[in-house]
Amino acid sequence: MSDRGAVLVTGATGNTGSRVVPRLAGLGRTVRAAARRPSAPYGIPFDWYDPSTHAAALRGADSVYLVPPVGDPEPDAVMLPFLERARAAGVRRAVLLSSSAIPRGGPAVGRVHAVLPELFDQRAVLRPSWFMQNFTGRHLHAATIRDSGVIMSAAGDGRVGFIDADDIAAVAARALTDESAPGTDLVLTGPQALSYDDIAAVITEVTGGRVTHRRLTPDRLRERLAAVMPGDFAALLAAMDRDIAGGAEDRTTDTVERMTGRPARSFRAFAEEELRREAPADRC
Repeated sequence: MSDRGAVLVTGATGNTGSRVVPRLAGLGRTVRAAARRPSAPYGIPFDWYDPSTHAAALRGADSVYLVPPVGDPEPDAVMLPFLERARAAGVRRAVLLSSSAIPRGGPAVGRVHAVLPELFDQRAVLRPSWFMQNFTGRHLHAATIRDSGVIMSAAGDGRVGFIDADDIAAVAARALTDESAPGTDLVLTGPQALSYDDIAAVITEVTGGRVTHRRLTPDRLRERLAAVMPGDFAALLAAMDRDIAGGAEDRTTDTVERMTGRPARSFRAFAEEELRREAPADRC
């Protein structure tokens, strides 16, 4: 884009935002890394639920990467007023992080997806499959793997095209900085669709610690998730697992390669690099 302004990255300390920021900086773009607890060197305070933080974050921005507030089943309530304000402030391009499981006009962020074309001519909606990072760090699957060598889901034998957050960030950076934005939604997956049994087998082989997949009913999964997140969001996630069991996520796309010029990383390659170093030494 000519006469380039800053790129505002919301959720800048999260899975994808923390990866988008350095990519944009490496391309020579001015970055505003917006988060409730921002970090140097590009950090700026931002809270979806505190409109007093919005004007400063938007100042000088012509593009924005939109990460919905985590765990909110109705993010449109805060995101749509912000997007109206962003357009009035001079933002010309918006790239929204959604989900492969949520179509335009669907629940949660799907309602933001539906309105985006009315607000921005330059736009893209990233619809990644489930993150490989769900099995690392502080995420729920990672915790149960560390604690008991178990992955719990209601997905049955259903398969998912798990994707690395680094690949999502690479696509986001292109969508934010190419001469023209894609102008459509982009379904992002890894190169293989894998079941949770497959995932458990790869983790077992790579780390040397035995991991199994424990199959729950959707209701049982919802109850378990509701202990650590809002009930409506827990119900949404449990319904997504039920859909996975029915084959809704059994697909792969070449979008990462088309957008970046390189293939998406496989789960095995991810596990060999990221999971092996997290494996507890005393579990077998």
